[in-house]
Amino acid sequence: MALGLPLTINLRDRVTAELTNNALIATQGVVAAIDQDDLEPSPALDEFILDAADRSEARVLVLVADGTVIADSDGIAVGQNYDEPGRPEIVAALHEGRSISDIRTSRDLGSDLMATAVPIRDEAGRVVGAVRITQDVTEVNEGVRRVTLGLVVIGGAALLAGLILAFALAGSLSRPLTRLAAAAWRLGSGDLTARAEQVGGAREIQELGHSFDEMADRLERTVQAQREFVANASHQLRTPLTGMKLRLESAIADAGDDGVRRELEAAEREVDRLSAIVDRLLETSRQVEEGHSTQVDLDEAAVRAVERWSERAEQRRSTLERTGRGTIAQGDPSDLDQILDNLLDNATAYAPGEIVIETGERDGRAFVSVTDRGPGVADDEVGRVTERFYRGRGAPPGGSGLGLAIVRDLAERWGGSVTVTSRPGEGVRVEVLLRSSSQPP
Repeated sequence: MALGLPLTINLRDRVTAELTNNALIATQGVVAAIDQDDLEPSPALDEFILDAADRSEARVLVLVADGTVIADSDGIAVGQNYDEPGRPEIVAALHEGRSISDIRTSRDLGSDLMATAVPIRDEAGRVVGAVRITQDVTEVNEGVRRVTLGLVVIGGAALLAGLILAFALAGSLSRPLTRLAAAAWRLGSGDLTARAEQVGGAREIQELGHSFDEMADRLERTVQAQREFVANASHQLRTPLTGMKLRLESAIADAGDDGVRRELEAAEREVDRLSAIVDRLLETSRQVEEGHSTQVDLDEAAVRAVERWSERAEQRRSTLERTGRGTIAQGDPSDLDQILDNLLDNATAYAPGEIVIETGERDGRAFVSVTDRGPGVADDEVGRVTERFYRGRGAPPGGSGLGLAIVRDLAERWGGSVTVTSRPGEGVRVEVLLRSSSQPP
């Protein structure tokens, strides 16, 4: 197309220039053969004009200075005045003394014509008349149009062929990358069996696919080893913890001294706390399975949470308040129960007092939040409180640093997120944003 467009323009300009030059030469030849000093109608002038018209295959007119036609090869315009704006070549020749050639569409003939006019000057250089030659250039213009159309068709066909070839080449390059990207998405979504296998394509892409499969194999072995370790450690820990708790319960029942009983009860609470840590470790290592999204009513989940935690909150000198409206979100009810349990456990343990559970919908997303009125979290620690095993500088002893990490993992399992906002001395608000039921699963 870049070559065809200038070629077409150049062809049209060359044809027009050649026609114009030939017409000017022919008209100037007629002017040179006319007697400028005796510019009047005569049989000799008519005969000469007819001969010139036959040679040039055009219509030839001779006009005097006032625009009156004194000779016409067609014999129909003699005596008429052609000095008018509709014939600019005559105006230019008679009034401006310029030779001019103009291509235009004739309203009378209904065809394209080229009108060429050259002034006739006397010996003093004054314009005493003009010669006008008109030629039908419809056939020439049609030829130019056909050639132009042919070049456009050739250019368009070449462009289309190039696009088809480009799409074919792009497809051959993109298909292996698409397959590799699909395998990476499946692996990132929790399918540890996802492999790129034979992606095809260039050697570099095949090497990339092979490296991806090796990475996936190592990742699967690492995760499997982690699960086995956690399962074995949990089994090994649960047995002595259960035995220790039974022995402590028996010792508490047999203790006769109040001081000894209090120490034994404190030890039993530590055993319970250690058991809770083991349970949380198991939860954080649980594989995230992809499946069909379920729905959960956030308001009902908040009601269940208040029922479960009312007594324990009272023991920790806290009050629970529920606000908001019923909202359906995508998620598993047991996951949401665990989210609220972890949030309320943190709030009642580290910020006893008024605790508010709020549910609702904002910007097309469902949310549930827990807000306390405790000491808050420092600005430089807000972004880290959802990390595993992270505990703030002012956190009291006894926690594991896994509660908010579990909340984040459970929320992300269902396409959600966790936002923690806090101002020192004004409490903490933990908001869990989930996909609403109206969104695609």
